[in-house]
Amino acid sequence: MIQAIDHLGIAVRSLDEAIPLYEKALGLTCLGREEVASQKVRTAFFDAGGVHLELLEPTAPESPIAKFLAEKGEGVHHVAFRTDDIGAQLKQAADAGVRLIHEKPFEGAAGKLVAFLHPKSTRGVLTELCALKPEAVAH
Repeated sequence: MIQAIDHLGIAVRSLDEAIPLYEKALGLTCLGREEVASQKVRTAFFDAGGVHLELLEPTAPESPIAKFLAEKGEGVHHVAFRTDDIGAQLKQAADAGVRLIHEKPFEGAAGKLVAFLHPKSTRGVLTELCALKPEAVAH
């Protein structure tokens, strides 16, 4: 079941150039940076009243974020919804006719399991489903 909007993913060319904007212009604090090698991306997270902003910087020209930047430029990349059962949420989406980019969740940033729904099936919005890994829930 969807619990909340977890974060908004924002594609940027450079974390070093983008982070000061969010800190100085908006007064937000960067919570940390992380590299997600499997997605060829570096991330930086900010908290904005309980919803996180995830800045995404590509680490390779073939990364999904590099391709997004080349086609659309910097800006909102995806909306992520937190769920308590990512497998059931993927099944519900598939049963409703939504095209899945990932049929099985994989490890994403911030220690979460993630999977994406294709924007052609979600009215043009790249949609991420995310959940805490089972061992994180047990603690």
